[in-house]
Amino acid sequence: MYASQTRKENFLPKWAQRVAKSKIKQLYETDAKGIYDEDLLNGVGYDLYARCQSFIEACRATSGEVICPVCRIVIPNNLDKEHLLICPGCDRQLAWGTYFATIKHKQLSGAEPVLELFQDYVNKFPKANSSQEKMFWIDNLLHGFHWSVRYGPTRPVAINLIEGRLSDVIKFLDALSYGPDSTPGMIQNQTEWFEKSQNARNW
Repeated sequence: MYASQTRKENFLPKWAQRVAKSKIKQLYETDAKGIYDEDLLNGVGYDLYARCQSFIEACRATSGEVICPVCRIVIPNNLDKEHLLICPGCDRQLAWGTYFATIKHKQLSGAEPVLELFQDYVNKFPKANSSQEKMFWIDNLLHGFHWSVRYGPTRPVAINLIEGRLSDVIKFLDALSYGPDSTPGMIQNQTEWFEKSQNARNW
């Protein structure tokens, strides 16, 4: 019984948590002064990287492909809550309904444009050659949006990345620090963010 319970517990995915506002706030305050704190940049950057990876993997699972959190083998999933996920690599087993319960209400879902934005960040942030480039990719990610064919930009993707409710996240992004010494392109991103976020402010 104990071995069986351990296998089940080990099979449950451990999704990266949304990033704390305090760390992001500090990062923008230093950037506005033209200061690049490499430890802070990497800390925030890779926290976002891990969250993006979790988001991508959770979306993949709900589309029919579960990645075993132990041996990383892809397990086909028919999305029936009673369906038993069996990993051919490590033989761990878990009902899809139990696995899916770790995804629900965790801000781990989104359509193709969001997945593309998150995958782009995962691909590019680790390859950034300078502190400015790292900051640019962080800022570009945080100011992205979910999209609707009918309505255009809707929810900010920051709700999937930063802790808090939607209204809190919007206020937080509005209040981030900028200045003449901010990384090039960020003030423009902030202006565009304010314009595109008007729909979300009415929710």
